[in-house]
Amino acid sequence: MATNEESRAARDAKLDELHERLTGAVEQLVTGEDWKRALEFAAKFRARSFRNTLLIFAQHEAAFEAGRVPSPMPSYVAGYKQWQALGRQVERGQAGYMIFAPVTGRFASSTPQDPGSWRRLDRFEKPKPGEVVRSRLVGAKPAYVWDVALTAGDPIPERPTVAALTGEAPSGLWEGLAALIEAEGFTVQRVPDAAAIEGADGLTHYGTRTVSVREDLSPAEQAVTLVHELAHVRMHGPDNEDGTRHRGIREVEAESVAVMVAAAHGMETTAPSALYVAEWANSVKDKSPVEVVQETGEKVRKVAGSILDALPTMQAGTGDPP
Repeated sequence: MATNEESRAARDAKLDELHERLTGAVEQLVTGEDWKRALEFAAKFRARSFRNTLLIFAQHEAAFEAGRVPSPMPSYVAGYKQWQALGRQVERGQAGYMIFAPVTGRFASSTPQDPGSWRRLDRFEKPKPGEVVRSRLVGAKPAYVWDVALTAGDPIPERPTVAALTGEAPSGLWEGLAALIEAEGFTVQRVPDAAAIEGADGLTHYGTRTVSVREDLSPAEQAVTLVHELAHVRMHGPDNEDGTRHRGIREVEAESVAVMVAAAHGMETTAPSALYVAEWANSVKDKSPVEVVQETGEKVRKVAGSILDALPTMQAGTGDPP
């Protein structure tokens, strides 16, 4: 039986392997088209953190190339016990996809308003009378998930699909996006052409609190542009600490949110206009490209997810089996 030290060493070795895999996945994101593919994948697996979607993406691709799975794109992924609860069993000898799982700890304080007063409780330790207890993220550990193709057993429903759209926007998308922008205190308006808004497809003006979109675009392009501007409203206003960041990074973030929301609706978009690891990720001081991509991807995933959750439209699933 392994000692605690041996168990910790094995866990740390797997975490090191995960970080190496994640670094390898990030290093593949060298163009806007590569980044777009990663975002489109994340849009359909948005129940997972961005770094875990990158890990699943890379490992499933390797499994497909090795002939272990029939499709280059996963449909559902879940843990071993999750599949058992759904009446399915991981097939013998099928290695799962290693991902990061959160590790939480319990903390107690008698004066919770004082940030320095919290102390971590041991595994079975009970709080003292009058203490408040809260859970906090304290780290990560390796865990495994399997694509449904690596399991056998009871059938599960087909993954929700959305019809691919060219030129048209899904029913209710424009109205839903406009309502979200108006809820932020902005007015949405259509303008005749690019000349009316400084040559752009869309423009957010924080001073007048208006969002303008060209009406000479196709309905699909108008909707995607409106997502882009909604991302600016939520992420880059003058009261937002990210609002002062380099304009190029702000545009990357807004374009990336638009790609994810569009992908969840079966809509095609152009790739965000940046060379990623080569140009953008290396432009941030004191952070590695892996850290920059992870942080930006996670921020984009959360904003896109909050938008998708608030829309009354038909969307692709989140990657978890029903």
